[in-house]
Amino acid sequence: MTVIQSLIDLQEVDGRIRELELELKDLPRRKALETARLSGVSADLQAAKAGQEYADQRVKGFEADAQALKDKIRQLKTAQAGLKSNKEYQQYSIQIDLVSHDLETTENNQLAAMDELPSVQARIAAAQAKFDAEKGGVDAFCAEIDERIASVKAELDEAQKDRAEKAKLVPDPKFLLYYERLRTKRWPVVVPLTHDGVCDGCHLVQPPSVSQMVDANAKNGEEGKMQNIVACTMCGRILYR
Repeated sequence: MTVIQSLIDLQEVDGRIRELELELKDLPRRKALETARLSGVSADLQAAKAGQEYADQRVKGFEADAQALKDKIRQLKTAQAGLKSNKEYQQYSIQIDLVSHDLETTENNQLAAMDELPSVQARIAAAQAKFDAEKGGVDAFCAEIDERIASVKAELDEAQKDRAEKAKLVPDPKFLLYYERLRTKRWPVVVPLTHDGVCDGCHLVQPPSVSQMVDANAKNGEEGKMQNIVACTMCGRILYR
């Protein structure tokens, strides 16, 4: 195996590692987006429940007010029964009428508030149904993401082991050192030189001398002779035929 081919094999593994690392970064983001979407649906449900609580409190408030007015009417009538003068009796009758009017208004408000309860409950039912449906889908999606994360981590571990073995197969240390330094800045590191003399990495046309060195390198590789690093004059990538 030529040193260039050993670097290409190493680069193939590194490419796979890069893909896995990118996926490992992206998977939690996708999970967070789904969870956030469910939070929005949950907020709608909580708002609907808060609406019902407010509606219930209004009904109970009117009910309490109505009961207090009824008690007041009963007290006024009890007191009125013991009166001896017509003037006082009429004054109490006026008070009773006023309180009775307030009671009628309060009871009407109570009925109106009760009439709103079915629509409020319907909103809760719709919000709950949507939440349940969304939660089932989100839970399933998140479970799939968790499984994929575990799978990617296992694949990444195996790829790292494979990389260590591929790195050992590079016969010339200076090639490996050059590759390792460049792979964090340029990707891919080892690229073909086209027949038109263009670097397949940065697409710069190379001088004829570079093409000649690449051809000589290829010939040396076929003959089992030592190969040299031939780099792009612009991006520094290792070139090969």
